[in-house]
Amino acid sequence: MIPELFLAGLEWPIATALIGFSFLGSFITVAFGIGGGGILIAVFATLLPATAIIPVHGLVQLGSNVGRAILTFRHVHWQVVWAFLLGSLIGVGLGSVFVVDLNAAMIQLGVGMFIIWSILAKPPAIMRRSSWITGAISSFLTMFFGATGAFVAAFVKSQQFDKLRHTATHATLMTIQHALKIFAFGLLGFSFSHWAGLVTLLILSGFLGTIVGRRVLLRVDDKLFRLTLNIVLAGIAARLMYSGLTTLVNTGN
Repeated sequence: MIPELFLAGLEWPIATALIGFSFLGSFITVAFGIGGGGILIAVFATLLPATAIIPVHGLVQLGSNVGRAILTFRHVHWQVVWAFLLGSLIGVGLGSVFVVDLNAAMIQLGVGMFIIWSILAKPPAIMRRSSWITGAISSFLTMFFGATGAFVAAFVKSQQFDKLRHTATHATLMTIQHALKIFAFGLLGFSFSHWAGLVTLLILSGFLGTIVGRRVLLRVDDKLFRLTLNIVLAGIAARLMYSGLTTLVNTGN
């Protein structure tokens, strides 16, 4: 049984399931480059109150990505990080202004199609050269959609890094994005203190998943890593587009 302090008002079986999926999400992201954040937000969307999904997911993902960034720190490609930070500041700032006004289904469709396109074709030169544009667009989207790790991974993939540099750079970029998002939701009035106990357990579980996933990453061949990354990206994209289309059909838009 989990003490009440760590339940955030949820039933203990639900909290236990969230802890397990936090471990699984971090493991998948480290071992195969992406996918854990999308899995986790899908679980959150099922088990958490609607108003808590995006900010709590951001806090958990921050802890998870910090762990990944620390474990792979020496492999980070810093040239893209600073421009991404500038773009993220712009994107989160704009997203904070429009956070209640955009159609989430259209965002899901757009992100999904971008991911599929990034797998099948080489991104344009401006995307390959400009991490600040990627930072601005993805950080704007994360205020509404939450799990934009696949969007950022598409940019990192276009850099043709080896598996360790890919994982390290992606983790650092996502750490920046989630930290800024949490700050923005705090300013918008979300009470993170209510969720602190549960989030602490989710972060610890995610860090364990990071450690186990890194062991798998070191044993995975680069070609298998890239193939698995493309398969996971395609799966996430398909889910996003299906969800977006279903929402649009059901609402008659």
